[in-house]
Amino acid sequence: MAATESTMVELGTKAPDFALPDTVSGKTVRLADLQGKAFLIMFICNHCPFVVHVRDELARIGRDYAPKGVMCIAISSNDVANYPQDGPDRMKQEAKAAGYTFPYLYDETQEVARAYSAACTPDFYVFDSGKKLVYRGQLDDSRPGNNKPVTGKDIRAALDALLAGKKPSDNQKPSIGCNIKWK
Repeated sequence: MAATESTMVELGTKAPDFALPDTVSGKTVRLADLQGKAFLIMFICNHCPFVVHVRDELARIGRDYAPKGVMCIAISSNDVANYPQDGPDRMKQEAKAAGYTFPYLYDETQEVARAYSAACTPDFYVFDSGKKLVYRGQLDDSRPGNNKPVTGKDIRAALDALLAGKKPSDNQKPSIGCNIKWK
């Protein structure tokens, strides 16, 4: 299992806009149309062992933070010709099986992943209400096989700080996962 680190985009970067189909609802989701106190954008996929390891916590974060005004969005950008298990039909099945209450968007052209400089699955970005980047990095210290509990502590701390009107800590560690499967 090869591990790739996230690119750690510069804090303060404006969230690139997108218009992508939600594999669950069938509707197009546009970042420009979304309002929230904070935005968590996650690049994930169905088959990556790093994502499978944290999928229950991703669902919990979605359930815990939506009532607080946080918009959670998951995006899969993998090449489905070589990784058909990451295609839209399977994404819809995975969203239901995992209990995702947030949109699970399909980035067929991979343009959105490139715009965000996403490198791995999972790759996490937290934006403030003005859609400026305030956190990028890991969910927590847990990895498949390291016996550390999956808590989501790093993402939760960033979201909690924003919701309290504070700046998230600058101590941010890269996310680690499978590389995005580029075409």
